[in-house]
Amino acid sequence: MERLRERLDSALGEPIAKMGALSGGDLSQVYGITTSDGRTLVAKFGGRLRAEARMLEAIARTGCPAPEVILIEDDLLVMTRLAEGRPGTRTGYAEAGAAVAELHGATADRYGWCQDHAFGGVPCPAAPSGNWAQFWAERRLLAWPEALSPDIARRLERLARDLAGRLPARPPASLLHGDLWSGNVVFDGAFSGLIDPACYHGDAEVDLAMLTLFGHPPAAFWDGYGRLAAGWEDRRPIYQLWPALVHLRLFGPGYRGMVDRLLDAAGA
Repeated sequence: MERLRERLDSALGEPIAKMGALSGGDLSQVYGITTSDGRTLVAKFGGRLRAEARMLEAIARTGCPAPEVILIEDDLLVMTRLAEGRPGTRTGYAEAGAAVAELHGATADRYGWCQDHAFGGVPCPAAPSGNWAQFWAERRLLAWPEALSPDIARRLERLARDLAGRLPARPPASLLHGDLWSGNVVFDGAFSGLIDPACYHGDAEVDLAMLTLFGHPPAAFWDGYGRLAAGWEDRRPIYQLWPALVHLRLFGPGYRGMVDRLLDAAGA
């Protein structure tokens, strides 16, 4: 860690008073740092950091709070540290819902992103497309069938053939956080912001499906977010399959049951 501290001293041009590892570093080394002038920052080493910096800046431009990028190099990202610690209050969750709605209100004319992304060694193809069902089939459900068991791959292929009748044809191409689980929604009583994005443009329901994969935000979040389109519960397992497949590849067969349950719920 001493070498990392020296690297940060040099990069920031001021001494680091305090430095410690943070949780959540499955795909990068993540440290909380305090500079000699009292600033509290986060430093990440490893991963696709220039891409993450662009995503954080894209989120912030919508008005949704996110860490401010302080320094970006090929293998180092330094950003402000959001206030955290206290659980979200009712008002905090309502603020979070409104902020995510603001994020989703920023739209593009095509689905996808300017470059492919990845979760560690798991590719996330993102070549732009004008056809949402085709994007979800080719860039998500069928992104890497060769990496899956044959039975899962067959069920995904069957579902993909039916997506044109299951997903909206032209939903707004909303700016998505792309990995919106509860751990990436930060509170200190009030809502502080979103961290660790994997952005692209797509149906806003993708983020909401991810947010309900491992838990359910309280009613205040949904009050802040606003009305959902009719039938979103039917589309939710189709959208939840993508993070479940990523988890299956990243963390192994413990997520096989989740994938099977979602395939069943999607009628595949």
